[in-house]
Amino acid sequence: MVTAMILINVEPSRTAAVAQTLSDSPGVSEVYSVAGKFDLVAVVRVRENEQLADLVAQTVRGIEGVTRTETLIAFRAYSRYDLVSLFSLD
Repeated sequence: MVTAMILINVEPSRTAAVAQTLSDSPGVSEVYSVAGKFDLVAVVRVRENEQLADLVAQTVRGIEGVTRTETLIAFRAYSRYDLVSLFSLD
């Protein structure tokens, strides 16, 4: 499983609409509105890097109002929970 966080800047009037569109997208498990340099953070869990590439390049960047993205790929997860079983991709 590939886990990534997509940091997203959006036009201010489009924040809620972009967040809703993202949350409805396959592979996106959570979307957070955040303070700081970015407006939204989308947590993504997919099977393969190619799915992540498609999600970022086609889906996220194609949403009206998205002005910039930065993607962080997780190498390891440190959690008391079994994240693989919680986010089964079957």
